[in-house]
Order: sequence, then structure tokens, then C-alpha cells
Amino acid sequence: MASNVAALDCGTNSTRLLITDEHGVTLERVMTITRLGQGVDESGRLSEEATERVFAALSRYRVLMDEYDVTTASMACTSAVRDVSNGKAFLDKAHEILRCRVEVLSGDQEASLSFAGAVVNAPEPKEPRLVVDIGGGSSELVLEVDGRLESVSLQLGCVRLTERCLLSDPPTEQNLKAAKSAIAEQFGRIEEAMPSLGLQPRVEIIGLAGTVASLVLLEQQLTTYDRDQVHHQVIGREVVKRWIEILASETNAQRRQHVGMEPGRADVLLGGLLVLDAIMERVKSTELLTSESDILDGLAASLR
Repeated sequence: MASNVAALDCGTNSTRLLITDEHGVTLERVMTITRLGQGVDESGRLSEEATERVFAALSRYRVLMDEYDVTTASMACTSAVRDVSNGKAFLDKAHEILRCRVEVLSGDQEASLSFAGAVVNAPEPKEPRLVVDIGGGSSELVLEVDGRLESVSLQLGCVRLTERCLLSDPPTEQNLKAAKSAIAEQFGRIEEAMPSLGLQPRVEIIGLAGTVASLVLLEQQLTTYDRDQVHHQVIGREVVKRWIEILASETNAQRRQHVGMEPGRADVLLGGLLVLDAIMERVKSTELLTSESDILDGLAASLR
């Protein structure tokens, strides 16, 4: 009998499901913008409105899991649930809906699974690989040097940075300066957590998650998501900088008019791109490789 597994990633901005068969072949991959982290940075709690969006998505995912006769499943929760006072109640309800393991990952666990997923079928590297996973509430950086991993989880994500700094619509120069200052403040932790990074003359960046995928959709003007057209694309830093300039000059309503702009991304994409650009500047990288294989793929592999 086939042994299908399901991995779920409950993040700050989206809730996702990946179902694979016993050989790792993808049977179903679904993403829903649920914005669980809405208001968390200010209140320190998950709002009822946000949790209900997630629970509705989980209920739909449970139906899919049953249709595919999933035998093993696990949901990983990341920054949004790590940082709140009412996280246990949320986890209990999620477990009730899914009837599977539900756990909160540490930043290091998140980084390790993200790296494992990112390098699946990636081209052989010529330089040490730096995986950059920009989430809604946090960003994970993972460097592979001589077969070992160094990682750091930064309290920088597209939702967190937007709610903390990019307060005007469109953002003011002061908003942008505040965002860049918040990024620089978090970057002080990189040297301590990843001592080998500064010793590398060059690294190859693999970029994960919604910010990077949304950038590809915009740049290619894709009206519908096509994984094959987003996965393993090379994006130059000049593209990142150009879209920062465009989005920083627009209102949310104007951003939503761009061909390729995903619903639920218009207000937070600029924040994610600011983080991405700062990382590329920090490691003096002129381009990155996109990957649609990420923490979900790493988690699914760990279940087989």
C-alpha cells in the first residue's frame, strides 16, 4: 500500500501544504495567504480573525490529506507562533483539525529544513551556498561550508518590517530609512552566528519563499503561478533594486495593478525585497538562484 506523507508550513504570511508519495513525487502543493502574523509585532498575540483564516485553510487541507490517504503528516509553525503569548491555544486547535503532529520550530530547525529543501535538484555549486529564506516574520540564512551548516534567524520578514516601518501608503523617505535601519540592526547578529560568511570571497545565493517567487512573477509578468517558470530562475540584483524603486513609489492599490502581483502580496512585498537587497549587498552578490523547493520539501523528506 502506498505511503503518502503531508508536510504543512504555517508561516506568518501563508499556510501551505505539500503531499508526496513514498518516492517523494509531488501529488499536491497548495498555498493560501492567511496572514497569521497580522498585528503580532504590536500586540504579541494571534488575532481571532487571523487564526480563523488559518483554521479554514487547515480544514480544507485535511480534506485533501484524506483524499490522498495520507498516512504520516506534520505541521511546522514558524515565527508568528514562536513570538506570541497565545500560541498553545492555536497549536491545540490546529492539532484538533489536522489530527497530526503540530510543532513550533526553532530558528535553527527552520533554517536546517529550509536548506535541505532548497538544495534538492539544485545545480552543483561552484562556491559555498547561502540559502536565504525570507518569511513573513523572520528570515533564515543558512551557509554550507565544507559540509557543515552555519545559520542565523533574523527578526526580519516582509510582514514584520512592513508593520513596523513602512507605515505610510506609499511609504515616505522616513519609512524607508527606518526599514533600512531595522535591517542593519538585525544584521549585527550575522557575524556572531555565521563567522565563516565573512571569510568567503563569493557565495552562491539560493532564494526561497514568497518574496522571491513574487519577484519572478512580476518580472516575467505571469498572470498565473507556474512552478516550472519560477523554480531555478536566475535573478540579478539590478532586478531587485528596480522593483524596490517601483514599489516604493506606489500605493498598495497601484501595486495590485501590476501583472503578476499575487493577491495578498502587494502591501508586504516591498519589505521583503528590502531585506533581500540588503543581504545581497552584505555578501556582495550580483545574482541569486530561485528555488520553489524549501522548508516544505525538507519537512516532507524527513517524514519518509
